[in-house]
Amino acid sequence: MAQGLLVLNAGSSSIKFSVFALPADGGELELVCGGLQENIGGERPHFVARDHARQVLVDRWPAAPAGQVYTHQAALRELLGWLAETPGLPEVVAVGHRVVHGGEDYSDPQLLGPEVLARLEAFVPLAPLHQPHNLAGIRALSTVRPDLPQVACFDTAFHRSQPQLARLFALPRVYRDEGVQRYGFHGLSYEYIAGALAARMGTPATGRVVVAHLGNGASMCAMHDGRSVNSSMGFTAVDGLPMGTRSGGLDPGVLIYLMEQHGLDAKALTNLLYKQSGLLGLSGISNDMRELLASPEPEARLAVEHFTYRITQELGSLTAVLGGLDALVFTGGIGEHAAAVREQVCARAAWLGVAMDAAANERHAMRIDQPGSRVAVWVLPTNEELVIARHARRLVLGN
Repeated sequence: MAQGLLVLNAGSSSIKFSVFALPADGGELELVCGGLQENIGGERPHFVARDHARQVLVDRWPAAPAGQVYTHQAALRELLGWLAETPGLPEVVAVGHRVVHGGEDYSDPQLLGPEVLARLEAFVPLAPLHQPHNLAGIRALSTVRPDLPQVACFDTAFHRSQPQLARLFALPRVYRDEGVQRYGFHGLSYEYIAGALAARMGTPATGRVVVAHLGNGASMCAMHDGRSVNSSMGFTAVDGLPMGTRSGGLDPGVLIYLMEQHGLDAKALTNLLYKQSGLLGLSGISNDMRELLASPEPEARLAVEHFTYRITQELGSLTAVLGGLDALVFTGGIGEHAAAVREQVCARAAWLGVAMDAAANERHAMRIDQPGSRVAVWVLPTNEELVIARHARRLVLGN
């Protein structure tokens, strides 16, 4: 039987998964299938999987034993059972996990064991909305299949190359010593784009590049020859650009005002900043860019224009850090598919020498800059799952 790697992204009530086959010749990993287990812990959990061509392989609603909650452990047992019993799928020999936070300790993926897991537990206060659920998936799998090697890949690791000046907050050192600094996120996406851009250019020396990862979560990263030097996200993944439901960067005084004048506590502020703000809060209509672009409402237009305005602000800031700009890359769901967003950003960035080809942009070409543009403009799909699978293969199988 062919062998394969399982990639997991565990959330509070869901598990996203992908399965990659290991080619016999040692070549690139091949996506076999992927899917989602959702409503974990709820009354009606759902399990769906599709093959590499997006054809549905399974779509069912598993039932928890009478009187019990359908847990992450039950979901992973269901998933591994389905993988083992379905003809044509590879035997899983290792598992790679997306883990949001690696702190200052980890600049590379890690083979998981008790010591590493204990260190990752210490980072829960740095990412309380994500880290506990990532680790819950790791523990659940250890219970269901203790024989399977597991690898943790961190969203923060790619940004560990940033200089100290880029990571500092102007706060007393006592807080920095306990980990209050800028970390940056979406690192697995940026790692993939760095490699993909170098492959398309035929050289590792890609110059001064800003990558805009635009989706329901959105951030930007300044890279020099494929290494992160600065990013729009800081201590948490709510910083920087406005997102689907996240506020993006705020004057800290706004939070003090909300606490004093509206009585908002930490829980209420978290709910406001992560779930009620961003495109949804601005428009009052939707957090989905497709709906906003299609809407005739002025609030929808305002949300889109504010989004592209903030992207342009971050682009100017990151370009200043780089000392110039050789390429701008759009990726993520919005970056790859929303031509109108790319058009607005490029129009606002004309002062940097960005000259967009409107026809190429409308057909979502890989290169959308005009001949003679001082800045190359790329549209590249990202693949965080493939990055995780590659690291799992390297650490577990040595290739």
